[in-house]
Amino acid sequence: MLGTLGEALVEYSGLPDVRLGRRLKQLVDSFMSQPEASIPQACGSVEASKAAYRFFKNERVTHAGIIGAQREATWTRVANDKPAVIVVAQDTTSVEYSGHPQTSGLGALENEKMSGLFVHTSLAISEQGVPWGLVGQQVWVRPVESSGKRHSRKQRPIADKESVKWLKGLPDIPEAVRAAGTKVVMVSDRESDVYEVLQACSERADLDGVMRVSWDRALAEGDSRHVFEAIHAQPVQHTYRMHVQATAKRTEREALVEVRFTTLTLNPPDRPSGSPKLKPLTISVVEAIEVQPPANEKPIQWLLYTTLPLNTVADALTVIRYYTYRWLIERFHFTLKSGCHIEERQLQTEPRLERLLAVFSLVAWSLLWLTYQARLTPDAPASCALSDSEWHALSAYINRTTKPAPEPSLRQAVRWIAQLGGFLGRRSDGQPGVKVLWRGWQRLQDITHTWQLFHPPPNRCG
Repeated sequence: MLGTLGEALVEYSGLPDVRLGRRLKQLVDSFMSQPEASIPQACGSVEASKAAYRFFKNERVTHAGIIGAQREATWTRVANDKPAVIVVAQDTTSVEYSGHPQTSGLGALENEKMSGLFVHTSLAISEQGVPWGLVGQQVWVRPVESSGKRHSRKQRPIADKESVKWLKGLPDIPEAVRAAGTKVVMVSDRESDVYEVLQACSERADLDGVMRVSWDRALAEGDSRHVFEAIHAQPVQHTYRMHVQATAKRTEREALVEVRFTTLTLNPPDRPSGSPKLKPLTISVVEAIEVQPPANEKPIQWLLYTTLPLNTVADALTVIRYYTYRWLIERFHFTLKSGCHIEERQLQTEPRLERLLAVFSLVAWSLLWLTYQARLTPDAPASCALSDSEWHALSAYINRTTKPAPEPSLRQAVRWIAQLGGFLGRRSDGQPGVKVLWRGWQRLQDITHTWQLFHPPPNRCG
């Protein structure tokens, strides 16, 4: 599967020698086949398992090196394909290992009773909503003694706060991507409403931003209002129906949404002495509010800053659409935890867990790519994502025949894989999601291995 991924890992392994690069590719292939399996189960033999553990213990292997390889491979695909727009969604999740008290090097999470590490990922997404790969991932451990210092955040410069992750997460765009004419748009949620992030996006010619508003900031230039009052004073400029993804807190639905937008000048906040100088910032603001939400459902209410051009209703709808792609970074972290079981892994030390996280990040992205690429290019041949053995075995198993069959489309193959994972495919079920796909993918690997026993490749030695 994903031959381009394997080629990219070999070429951009980010590791100190070729053998480690080959081992990395073998690990990705093994975990891709069985994302939920333990290391020995995924590796399949004592020798391969020992080699995997040596890889994760090897201090020459780094999380930064593996993620750097993925970043370079992703940007190379962008430069080669020259898309008009790439959205980079960034967000944070905590990875908890409280149940592994023997693991050294962990830190406090949301409170001192929870231990683990924090992960902040930047994911590149096409304008059609398909994840193209990681372009950054930060990992850090919060010291126990720093827990509970939120009250003192205004007295500390941003460089000393965890919110600096949003500045570090702004993508470093290669010259080849800029030369290709691709516009890069960073998208983030309310936690990123940091004035320094807004200012950084507004000052960069190669990057735009769409950030959800958290703080009701004061306006500059003698305007006594604040952001919330100013946007609510605008007339409704458009009403339309927007598809809303289901979450643990809301149902999937078509929401009737009112849209307002305007341009405001923000008054910079006070910062501790010695902090970089902040200046008034003129920025566009878009609001999308759901009217007539279903009973007992919290209405959609998004207030967004953007540095993108905002002159027409079409511009405002584009900003809202880009923000909806932020959902994919949540699905990526969900896949890491529920699909790859990253929180159940036991490698004794935090640095080893970082290396494992980097490997599983490639696996999680691959599963996510398969899910959304099938929706974008349903008529593409299955071989764009599956090996010949995989799609032959899949077709034979589903159709209960050993006779050769025409190559299915990517959409058909993905639905068959989802069927292996418990997807019923009823008209009301919609498109299969990543959860049923990773379940089905594991069953497909077992089916493929059996198929290969009875259909070995031709003996090329004659």
